[in-house]
Amino acid sequence: MTTTLSFSFQHRPLVPFAHDYAHGDQEDWHQHDCAQLLHILSGVVRVATPVGYWVVPPGRGVWLPAGTPHALRMTGNVAARTLFIDPLARADLPAGCQIVQITPLLRELIVSSLALAERYAPASRDERIYELILDEIRGMAILPFGLPEPQSETLRRLCQQVREAPGEAWSSGQAAKACSMSERTLNRHFQQQTSLTWSEWVRRAKLMEALVRLAQGHSVLRVALELGYGSHSACSEARATSLSIPTPQ
Repeated sequence: MTTTLSFSFQHRPLVPFAHDYAHGDQEDWHQHDCAQLLHILSGVVRVATPVGYWVVPPGRGVWLPAGTPHALRMTGNVAARTLFIDPLARADLPAGCQIVQITPLLRELIVSSLALAERYAPASRDERIYELILDEIRGMAILPFGLPEPQSETLRRLCQQVREAPGEAWSSGQAAKACSMSERTLNRHFQQQTSLTWSEWVRRAKLMEALVRLAQGHSVLRVALELGYGSHSACSEARATSLSIPTPQ
């Protein structure tokens, strides 16, 4: 059963919170009657929804529209800052669940919002900060740390097998055999249902698992060997490309 949590916004368009979690902490399935932006300062958070799975690395965020059922699992000591946003605050808020880039400006605005008063005067500094936060949310860049779930039960079981054994190669031939279908049929149905090719989905699944294991303190070399990357550098390049950060030399 999914619990629905409600917030009273009164005179504010959003309500900020600061959360700290220990490694292994979880939040069971629940949903909010408002939109949520969860910004991760440290650690890694895994997010499950009925339509897919997401991994939130440090410095990034996850956007959850109002009414999205979700569950959270923490890896490492997680420091998080959350904005709960009145769905009536703006008509142009993002529509789907997604991992997003948190700009330096938005990060500082989120921190500043924790000290803002619940009531504020029109055209005041507090009002301008709230409005600027909403403007920044509209422009957030989307990052490829999501694994959309197919609708087919057969393909869902296949995806679960990949998540349970991400170190396997999981070629399209291997996947098709596991589903008792041809490669062509597998690829056609999978792309129709997820908008990703099978190889793209597997590549994302491996990257997301790599981020979790690195957050657990595993070395890049160990992660590369466990997840089937060709080399230490291949794992580093995959991580750096997706995170848009320089590869360590």
